[in-house]
Amino acid sequence: MTSTPEEQLTYLKKGMAELIREEDLRERIILRAKQGKPLRVKAGFDPTAPDLHLGHTVLLRKMKHFQDLGHQVIFLAGDTTAMIGDPTGRNATRPPLTRDAIVANTETYTAQVFKILDPEKTEVRYNSEWLAGMQFEQIIRLCSRYTVARLLERDDFSKRYAAGEPISVHELMYPLAQGYDSVALKCDVEMGGTDQKFNLLVGRELQKDYDQLPQIVAMTPILEGLDGVKKMSKSLGNYIGIAEAPEVMFRKIMQTGDVLMYRYYELLTDKSAADIATMQRQVAEGALHPMEVKKQLGRLIVTDFHSAADARRAEEEFSRVVQNKEVPADMREIAMPEGVQGPAGINVEKLITKAGLAESGSDASRKRKAGAIQINGEKVLELVIVPQAKELVLQVGKQWCKVLL
Repeated sequence: MTSTPEEQLTYLKKGMAELIREEDLRERIILRAKQGKPLRVKAGFDPTAPDLHLGHTVLLRKMKHFQDLGHQVIFLAGDTTAMIGDPTGRNATRPPLTRDAIVANTETYTAQVFKILDPEKTEVRYNSEWLAGMQFEQIIRLCSRYTVARLLERDDFSKRYAAGEPISVHELMYPLAQGYDSVALKCDVEMGGTDQKFNLLVGRELQKDYDQLPQIVAMTPILEGLDGVKKMSKSLGNYIGIAEAPEVMFRKIMQTGDVLMYRYYELLTDKSAADIATMQRQVAEGALHPMEVKKQLGRLIVTDFHSAADARRAEEEFSRVVQNKEVPADMREIAMPEGVQGPAGINVEKLITKAGLAESGSDASRKRKAGAIQINGEKVLELVIVPQAKELVLQVGKQWCKVLL
């Protein structure tokens, strides 16, 4: 895709939360074009969990936009910074990961990102290439370029300091390590969510100290999870994983509120702002049903990560099982497991765990809080229920089980 600097800016600004600075990006596009070079655009992902979710793809989709324009996209796996743990937004020190866990997670990340990015046009790097081999003298020199006072200006650090919460020295190193990534890669642009603003600006300042042109900071919005309030997160159970089965993805998308679905259209699809506004107007006027708009969203997202055929099957499964309340003919039947029922009623998390519909108690808790459990056709968010029937038909995603009382 060839275009003028202004056309590139217009394309890149769609869905962007903030650019520091827009005029710098315009000038850098012009400069690199004169030099016959693409922009070097980096985004780092610390492999702290094995799977990516749709919240991560907001950033990946914007990286793809740079890629569409012919620029060099760098997917940086933070295999060394993951050992520190990004303290952004945390009120306590993150437990360190083992090297084996980081390696395993990195392998899944690099496989999943190519559902969006073009593998032939993506430079995959690991920050262990330059961070792991640094001598102590080099680390001291890096630390000398930033003051503790400036690091404590960071919102989460300042709040923890004021509250008397502990801040480990290695956490203070995180912004410097991320910033040095930009120096090592000679980045023109670094991308991240709005919660990463402090870290991204540190990279911009460090590049000046290393006599490089300071990177442009390009920030994407934070995607709300299925609850429509909190950031999408696996730990909160409000996520849609990009490696999840098509039927699970479609069903979760159908759980989004009518307001949130337009937000997902904006950040997770290529629908233009004008097209989204038209849909909103048609729904408001009664010319289009919100359910149809949501189904279209489900088809688009499932197709992106699986296929159009998978999207059709997922929609059919949703219509059959959820809307028409059909149940599988070959559903497994079990007796009420021991240790599930108490004086107050039935513990839902224990029930689905012992019924084999959750891997563990914590997995059951996540599923319940995410609204992924249905009993006798009704979504269950309560921990304890009092049964009103002689049998319970349990549904968790595509898994079913009948419990005889």
